[in-house]
Amino acid sequence: MVEHAVGPLGVGTLVVKPVRHVLHVADLDESESAALGPLLRRVSAAVTELVRPEQVYVCLWSHAGGEPGHIHFVVQPVRRADMERFDAFGPALQGAMFAEDERPDPAAVEEFCARVRPLLGSAQDEVMSSYRLPDGSAK
Repeated sequence: MVEHAVGPLGVGTLVVKPVRHVLHVADLDESESAALGPLLRRVSAAVTELVRPEQVYVCLWSHAGGEPGHIHFVVQPVRRADMERFDAFGPALQGAMFAEDERPDPAAVEEFCARVRPLLGSAQDEVMSSYRLPDGSAK
């Protein structure tokens, strides 16, 4: 499934994760692993088309409290303005963004989600339509 990230990584940062609870990439079944690459490419292409970032980071995150948690791939558009603002890139940029903890405006997230859904084509059914607020509730 695909949903917008709730953290401070900016508008357009999407999360791709298996529907089934999976702790490790090695635990993905054949159909999940076969779908993952094309879906990550399609999501990255959609983010690129809408945001026109300097780069799109795709990284696996899976820890919760220092223990393996549900795997999810963060697809983050990285803008030149973000790198300049934080004087960082790569993991240092993400760390700086988390340290500042500035969450995107929910209305801007909703607007982005409305624009990205059609670009994902048949993956549209996999897109979670609601933005999750920090308390876990849906908007």
